[in-house]
Amino acid sequence: MAEDVFKALADPTRRRILDELVERDGQTLFEICARLVTRHGLGLSRQAVSQHLAVLESADLVRSRRQGRYKYHDLNSEPLEHIVTRWLRPRAPESNP
Repeated sequence: MAEDVFKALADPTRRRILDELVERDGQTLFEICARLVTRHGLGLSRQAVSQHLAVLESADLVRSRRQGRYKYHDLNSEPLEHIVTRWLRPRAPESNP
């Protein structure tokens, strides 16, 4: 699972998508595309952004939900928290023999 997270985070476009979801969670594909264009100058097609979202979803960094005819994308920070705590958890003091 951690490999999928690192793969997803390796691409700068996917990191920008996550940045946009951090700022405003629950966006549609259209909203994400518009924010990428206006804020970052990335003129990607909807299909390209959709593919990036699929990679983020497979890493469980983004979860999607349908509401009526719209599909909303939400940030899931749990995989990132798991990775961070893996290396940053407090260690027990070593005893000297």
